[in-house]
Amino acid sequence: MSESMRGMRLGSQSLESDVGIELSARQLVSFRCPNQHQFNLVLAENVELPELWQCQQCQALATRMIDGEILVREQEEEDGVRSHYDMVKERRTEEELEELLQEMLTSMRRRRSEGQLSA
Repeated sequence: MSESMRGMRLGSQSLESDVGIELSARQLVSFRCPNQHQFNLVLAENVELPELWQCQQCQALATRMIDGEILVREQEEEDGVRSHYDMVKERRTEEELEELLQEMLTSMRRRRSEGQLSA
C-alpha cells in the first residue's frame, strides 16, 4: 500500500449544491441576563418564543427582550426544581411527618437492640 488512497475525505463536504433551496422564515430574538450580557438567537418564525434562555457566558437565565426592553414575565408558582422533601410536605402535615419519624426511630432502635440493624 505504498500508494495513498485518492478520493474524498469521509464527511468533509457534501456533493449537493445550494441552488434552488429555500430557507425557512427566521427571526432574530434578543435576550439579556442579570449580568447584562446581551445576545441574539435566530429562531424560526412559526415557533413559540421562549421567555428565558440560558446565557452562554455566565449560565444565568436571560430574559427575552422586545424592542430593547426586557419582557415582563408573569409570576409563576415556582421556577425552581422541587425536592423530594417539598413533595412530601405537599402530601403530609408537619404533625404526620413528626409521627412517622418517631415510628421509624422507635423501629430502628428496637431492631438495633436485637442486633438486626447495624450502624
